[in-house]
Amino acid sequence: MAIASRIQKRVLASFAAAAAAKLPEAAVAAAAGAEAAVEEVASVQAAQGGQVLEFGDTGRLFAGERSASLVRTLAVLQALSVGPLVDVATAALRSPAVAGSAVGRAAARATAYQHFCAGETAEEAAAAVRRLWRGGMGGILDYGIEDAEDGPACDRNAAGFLAAIDVAAALPPGSASVCIKITALCPIALLEKASDLLRWQQKHPSLQLPWKAHGFPVLCDSSPLYLTASEPPALTAEEERELELAHGRLLAIGERCAEYDIPLLVDAEYATVQPAIDYFTFAGALAFNGGGRPIIHGTIQAYLRDARDRLEAMARAADGERVCLALKVVRGAYLAREARLAASLGVPSPIHASIQDTHDCYNGCAAFLLDRVRRGAAAVTLATHNVESGQLAAARAQELGIGRGDRGLQFAQLMGMADGLSLGLRNAGFQVSKYLPYGPVEHIIPYLIRRAEENRGLLSSSSFDRQLLRKELARRFKAAMLGRE
Repeated sequence: MAIASRIQKRVLASFAAAAAAKLPEAAVAAAAGAEAAVEEVASVQAAQGGQVLEFGDTGRLFAGERSASLVRTLAVLQALSVGPLVDVATAALRSPAVAGSAVGRAAARATAYQHFCAGETAEEAAAAVRRLWRGGMGGILDYGIEDAEDGPACDRNAAGFLAAIDVAAALPPGSASVCIKITALCPIALLEKASDLLRWQQKHPSLQLPWKAHGFPVLCDSSPLYLTASEPPALTAEEERELELAHGRLLAIGERCAEYDIPLLVDAEYATVQPAIDYFTFAGALAFNGGGRPIIHGTIQAYLRDARDRLEAMARAADGERVCLALKVVRGAYLAREARLAASLGVPSPIHASIQDTHDCYNGCAAFLLDRVRRGAAAVTLATHNVESGQLAAARAQELGIGRGDRGLQFAQLMGMADGLSLGLRNAGFQVSKYLPYGPVEHIIPYLIRRAEENRGLLSSSSFDRQLLRKELARRFKAAMLGRE
């Protein structure tokens, strides 16, 4: 916050004094450097062909965005690109002594929380949606709770999700969707046990699971089945009852979304619990996605080696069940956790060996789903910060003749990240939403840690955003100095 404040004051002071001064030579050089960097990126994209999104005119791209907001965003992204600083910040957030203290929470609230989160209450998040809607974008409300330990915590979380849906229903039609985590609706230990049983059944199809209510595929032979090395114990009667209660919570949330026609996006999480998460998700899809209506959306994590195989199996099953396959496609946010787990078990990581493999998988999954959107057989939210993926998907959608107002296609980026891509997609006429986590600071800290780690790992997209921001700020500075604005 202090960094952003100092930079902001210096830049705005320069704007105020600009009318009577000449642009300093150093500022001209910086502006030229920023412009050259963005022009270089733009020329690479143009050479790839199919350029639908325009980033060269930053004046148009950031029209309506306040200079102070651009400065603050640039300061935060620049800080998060500094590895040692991210290490110190995440270590502090993980420390109970820091995160649990009033001073620690205040520091988090004034820095990362303010940039990446929409507020502490649903009403504050709703205000953020309204601001986005006025600017031509929507919002995805995410009540930032996860990893419930027992039934009462799950009930409280379910009530919070239902409240988020009620808030979304009061917003302009089409402006908001809602995101949930299954780990907030079912005790984490039970999800782990159910996932073990689902993996074991994938390896041994004769295994009967009396609590299993559908056969929609959640695993395939290329999935990390080695995470369950030996036959797990069956669920007890009490665990089966708790699983049924969790199912009931999800159905109640899905029913409320169906009543108001609000999309419900179910987040993917880490490999030890993902099979059970997908099991719940598709139970909801079978209940509410009939008649081509995309209410319940699952998530495909493209950094997983089995992502494409599972996607194709899901598509075949959706066709057989005559339900709309609704999915959010992401790269994935648990890379460090998955790597640590695989190393501790002495097994291969479930994640692709290279970032390029992940990019290829993401783009392939997106193209596969866009073809189904064209045929009315799917709805997809392409959640990406990668400019190349955004360009490719936009070009493919245009090639397939998918209408830019088609509700079957939406792009999404996190609040506080990839704003240039969001605005470029919006300006090209696509539906775009920003992911808006909200809730008490202490509950959002796990999310903030992942955002810090992810931004550090995705320097290509963050660098592009920083280049765009520098170019636009330099343009505004130059225009102010020359008296053009």
